[in-house]
Amino acid sequence: MSQPAVLFICVKNGGKSQMAAALMRQVAGQDIEVHSAGTRPGAELNALSVQVLEEVGAPTAGEVPKPIDPHLLARMDVVVTLGEEAQVDTVPGPRFETWVTDEPSERGIDGIERMRLVRDDIAARVKVLAEDLTGLPAQAGGPPVAISPEPAPSYRGTQAREERDSS
Repeated sequence: MSQPAVLFICVKNGGKSQMAAALMRQVAGQDIEVHSAGTRPGAELNALSVQVLEEVGAPTAGEVPKPIDPHLLARMDVVVTLGEEAQVDTVPGPRFETWVTDEPSERGIDGIERMRLVRDDIAARVKVLAEDLTGLPAQAGGPPVAISPEPAPSYRGTQAREERDSS
C-alpha cells in the first residue's frame, strides 16, 4: 500500500495550513506525506502560530509560505482547505475537504489564547484525518487537545465520508 498524501491549504500559508501540516507530521510521523500551501502566500509564518506549535512540540523549522503547486495538488489523496476564504479549484483524483475552523476572535478571544484554541481545534481534526488515512490510531505524543477529540460539527470531511460510505 502506498503512503497516503495530504495537502493543507489556507490563504497565506502562514498560519492554519502550517499548523495543520506540523500537527499532522507530529501525529502521523512518516506514515503520511504532508504538504501545505497558500492561495496567496504571505511573506512569513505567523509568529503566534509558530509559538503555539512549539508549545506542543510540533516544529515548523524550515517552513515558509508557498503557493499551490498544481502537480502536487493533483497527486494528493486528500486536499484540506482551512477556512472558507481560500478558494481551491478541484481537480480529478484527490478528495477535497473544507474545515471551517473555530474562530475564537468572534467570541472576543484574541492573541495567544486565540491561537491555542485554533491549534486545538485543528489538532482534533488532524487526529481524525490521520486515523482515517492510515487506519491506525494516531501516534502518541501529539499535542494536548483541550476540546473534545471529535471534530467540530462544521467538519465537512466526516459528513462527506459518511455519504460516500453509505452509497
